[in-house]
Amino acid sequence: MKSRFISVSLAAGAFLLSAVLASAQGPHAAKNMRMYDPATETTLKGIIEAVTEQARGQMMGTHFTIKAGDETREVVLGPAKFITGKGFAFAKGDAVEVTGSKITMGAMEFVIAREVVKDGKTLTLRDKTGTPQWAGSGMMRRGRAK
Repeated sequence: MKSRFISVSLAAGAFLLSAVLASAQGPHAAKNMRMYDPATETTLKGIIEAVTEQARGQMMGTHFTIKAGDETREVVLGPAKFITGKGFAFAKGDAVEVTGSKITMGAMEFVIAREVVKDGKTLTLRDKTGTPQWAGSGMMRRGRAK
């Protein structure tokens, strides 16, 4: 009986905490969580200057810096495992064409890549609304027809 009371209390506490956190985010929380904005979509064609892996934070995953004409931009791709699973790898000196959404976080400008073309092959990272191709790739998708 005592363990049941503790379980119910913990569940109720977790529910209340999640409700408080959700309300603290305000009415525009869902919009702010999505970084990809189709209205800011752009295409850059250039040479990769550096490739990095971000291990923490909201911008985790593979990034590269592209020199396109007079501008240099940091491009956010996605999880390295997804990229290599699609048969792609990126290195300094690669010529690429990136289509993605321009965003600003703090004082930094980024491009969230939707597609990257390299050597005539296209890597699709997100759909036209910005939803990542790796989203929902867990148990539910594994059970579907191939």
